Formats: sequence, C-alpha cells, structure tokens
Amino acid sequence: MMHKPIIVLDAPSNLGLRPPQPGVVPGVYKLAGALRDQGLLARLGARDAGVVTPPRYLPDWDGKTVRNASALATYAQSLADRIQPHCLAGEFPLVLGGDCSILLGPMLALRRIGRYGLIFIDGHLDFRHPGNAEALGGAAGEDLALVTGRGGSTLANLEGWGPLVVDSDVVAIGFRSDDEYATEAQQIGMTTINAAHFRQKGPAHVACLAQETFKQRSIEGYWIHLDADVLDPALMPAVDTPTPGGLTIEELTLLLKLLLRTNLAIGLEVTVFDPDLDPDGKLASCLADIIIAALGSEKSLATN
Repeated sequence: MMHKPIIVLDAPSNLGLRPPQPGVVPGVYKLAGALRDQGLLARLGARDAGVVTPPRYLPDWDGKTVRNASALATYAQSLADRIQPHCLAGEFPLVLGGDCSILLGPMLALRRIGRYGLIFIDGHLDFRHPGNAEALGGAAGEDLALVTGRGGSTLANLEGWGPLVVDSDVVAIGFRSDDEYATEAQQIGMTTINAAHFRQKGPAHVACLAQETFKQRSIEGYWIHLDADVLDPALMPAVDTPTPGGLTIEELTLLLKLLLRTNLAIGLEVTVFDPDLDPDGKLASCLADIIIAALGSEKSLATN
C-alpha cells in the first residue's frame, strides 16, 4: 500500500460566475469555510495548506468576452503555483472552491509537469466556447472547453501550455442527458457518461470504465473535478444551476471511493456548493460526509 498525505487548499474564487441577482456576489466563495466548519481537516487528518486569495469579483460584463478573464488568468497561475509543489512531493491536494473555473489552476499545474487526464464529475458539461455559442460569459460554464484549448481568450492557452488536457484524456460523468454539448463532446473523443447512463451501469462499472480508459492513454495520472450540482437538486439544492435527474449521495460516494483507489488519482477539487443557500448547514454537513467517506478518515489516502 502506498500512502499519500492529504493537504487541503482553499480556492475561494467566484470569478467564473454571473451575479445571482443584481448587486449580489455569488456565494460559492464561502464553500471552503463551510466545509472546514464541519471539521473536515481533523476528520481527514489532513494538513492545512492555506488559501489562494482571488482577485476582486467584478460583476460587469461586456456581453462578448469571458467575465473577469484577466483576473481568472492571474488566479489560475497563482493556484497552479501552489498546487504543483504538492503534486511533485507526492501529496494529494484536496482543493476547496470556488466555482468551476478553479479547474484551470490544477490542470495548468499538471500540464507543466506532464500529461494528465481529467475526470469531470459535473451536472453539466461546461463546454460552451466560441465555436458553439454566440456569446461567452462566465468561465464556470466554459471550464471544460477552456482546459481543452477552446476559447478566444488567453484562458484557453495559459502560459502557452494549451490545451491543458487532451480531449481523449477527459472522462465526463453525471451530466444530464439533454446537455446541449453532449454530442460535440463525444464526437471529439471525450468519454462521456451521462447521469441516466450512469444509473443504468452503476458506479462500479463506470469507475472501471474510467480507469480502463486512462490505462490506454499515455498519462501519468488524473485529476478529479467534482461539482456539487452532479447530485440531484432534491438532495443538494445549494448550487447555482440545480438540474433534475442527478446522482444520489450513495452513488456519488461509491464512485469517488472507487476512483480514489488507484495511484493514478492525483487530486480532487470540490466546487459550486453555495452556503448562502444552506442557512442551517445541513447540506454542508452532507457534502463533507461524502468527501470524508470517499477519502477515508485515516491520516493518509491509501492507494493500490
């Protein structure tokens, strides 16, 4: 058995989201604090790696470019600078977002090191880009497109490393069957498993498929992106875009457990949970329990 020490790094950025209401800042920047309040670090026996503070959120948008693009680029590089040494040291980063645009940071860090895959567990494919949409907007709806090198801004080619992940090195799980970008994602070579397909096959089959897919690629490991909206909104309504037909808590927990039982698993990020929509803290407790159950309560992450 090999043991990877878990480090917890906060990435409380909401730069990739539109304002939920005029004059209101997206509340996902409180995600890390809400999970820490559930005793996450102590329960995991994890080391505290601190926080990467994001630039100021600006709600204004010109209707054409990616919102907060310059700030997003700066933040992605800062986040990558913090994550990269932990990966090189053999530690397992658990990154607490933040919205989905934080994905740019870890994927940039890994691209600097070598070729890595991405397991994208999300209720949406987040694949909007200039080739399939008239106007861009929040990077949280474009993050998968950006890390695969699509987009007119510098975000698609950070530091000249784009694409940060090859299309065929992406396994997308849990998006809804009516996602408008599903056909395109499949056609370009991504492995796609929507929520309905996931339910038919079950977590064990899907985890095995994902791992077998990566074994056929020349990759050194994979990063796991987890958006809380992959869960059904009846169970997890505290997200910015709740969409019916999602996974159950048991399905997601087992999937994560299985994906983490390999030395190919490099790190995990958690995004989009909004504590402003969880006044009594019950949903934060639920999400923390999922992470604890997936990673285990020991002081290190055991992998085969």
